[in-house]
Amino acid sequence: MANKDRNKRSARKARAAKRAEAEARAAEAGSEITEDKAPAKAVAKEKKAAKGKPGLFGRIKNYFGAVRTEMHRVVWPSRKELKDYTIGVLIMLVIFGICIWAVDNLVVLGLTSFASLRG
Repeated sequence: MANKDRNKRSARKARAAKRAEAEARAAEAGSEITEDKAPAKAVAKEKKAAKGKPGLFGRIKNYFGAVRTEMHRVVWPSRKELKDYTIGVLIMLVIFGICIWAVDNLVVLGLTSFASLRG
């Protein structure tokens, strides 16, 4: 399971636990739970609007931060896998090279016999 999925799952579990705890407290107190998420969204929008567009160096920093994050997500092959893949690619290059050479010779043979270019 990817780390991202694991983090999402744990965040959902934490929210569900908070909700259950709030419901239990509300049941003890005899009141009803009213969750209003609108103020939180408004605050987030205000923060986003106040930030604005980052400058040149801020964008460069964000870019390299994103590159670093992606490089951590990459699943690198082991030395054995890399060797196997390299050998497979080289074998396929030889096979396709031979196939292209054969087709080229057949086309040349067909054209020379059709046009009787040779003696």
